[in-house]
Amino acid sequence: MTDIIEIAGKPLLEVKNLTVEFPLRTGVFRAVRDLSFAIEPGKTLCVVGESGSGKSVT
Repeated sequence: MTDIIEIAGKPLLEVKNLTVEFPLRTGVFRAVRDLSFAIEPGKTLCVVGESGSGKSVT
């Protein structure tokens, strides 16, 4: 038997103002700028992109 515990009003994960930059010889490449999201209990967030596109960088 599995017990389900609800945490009302609190996200399981919350990210605020995420910015990801990569240094280049000619400057900086900003891949993500000011991204915010929250994952609530019972919800799913999917990150989709081509292989090698940086989905797991952060």
